[in-house]
Amino acid sequence: MITSTTFVDLCVKELELCKVREGETVAVLSQMDERLDYADAFLAAAHKLGATPFHVRLPEASTSLTGDAGAWTVGNTPLASNPAALDALKSADLVIDLMFLLFSREQLAIQAAGARMLLCVEPVDNLSRLFPTADQRRRVEVSEELLGRARSLRITNTAGTDVVYQLGTLPVMTEYGYTDQPGRWDHWPAGFLFTGAPDDGVDGTVVVDRGDIIITPFKKFVEDPVEITIEAGLIQDIRGGFDAELLRDYIAGFEDEKAYGISHIGWGCNEKARWSGLANDRRSIGMESRCFYGNTLFSTGPNVELGGTNDTECHIDIPMRNCSMFLDDEPVLIDGEFVIEDLRASRAPFAPPSVARA
Repeated sequence: MITSTTFVDLCVKELELCKVREGETVAVLSQMDERLDYADAFLAAAHKLGATPFHVRLPEASTSLTGDAGAWTVGNTPLASNPAALDALKSADLVIDLMFLLFSREQLAIQAAGARMLLCVEPVDNLSRLFPTADQRRRVEVSEELLGRARSLRITNTAGTDVVYQLGTLPVMTEYGYTDQPGRWDHWPAGFLFTGAPDDGVDGTVVVDRGDIIITPFKKFVEDPVEITIEAGLIQDIRGGFDAELLRDYIAGFEDEKAYGISHIGWGCNEKARWSGLANDRRSIGMESRCFYGNTLFSTGPNVELGGTNDTECHIDIPMRNCSMFLDDEPVLIDGEFVIEDLRASRAPFAPPSVARA
């Protein structure tokens, strides 16, 4: 078990990566009684670095428009009705988000004010085991350059996926586990990147295969293939067995046409993360699954964090294994393996030579 003192030391290392320096202000945002030990650790770490820390603790939790509460209620936060708290956060140099502001207009307002932001909601041992590295940042940023220059992204797999994204309209977002630039958001831990297409810029078929992962909202490995037909950026059909039924019912429950939109697309670069991690530990919100090395991260729903117009509360992240990805017809991944030398980790995930990859 990691002691509180050790966690403070880990937070000091993280804040050093975020270039927290003497005289800066560090705001820690929490809700109700959630992650108060995290708040205490970050406040102590900021103080050790000579910064001025303060804690914004909201008396209510985020809820969806239907009244549901929890980590999956994206985009609807109590900050929307608390302008004094929002103004305090906008005044900080760094905001530590312990409640999950992602996809909210309030997060965008804090970033626009120049504050750098760090989301941190994963278990402490995951924060330690998946701690960011300089080489991970390098590979994410090399990926960013490649993805930023491309005008099309095609994805295939042996299960039948063949889908094309038209790129160039929306920016590329990177997540390498820390933030040291004004207005930039990141998530500790991380190690992936993504972009999106125009609202009508995705066409084809995505087949989520056995062993792929539906993180949001189910946190489960797919047991039988799910075939998703996409036309002009909207899901037209979801076919398959039990997992397809779950997805159909979940999306329909939002009663929102925008819930059928296609969101971001990208790939994972974190060689420390394991595809099998979710099988051993379901406490997290699935960052290890999102960033494991060589995955294709297919997502549906909101794209406001990329500057798009889809603000639905229905967000689904599906990391897929063994896909091939092509930028302007040039390969980046073939069957889940990077084929560009600059994207390969110096310490690739271990696989015994006698065991073939599935």
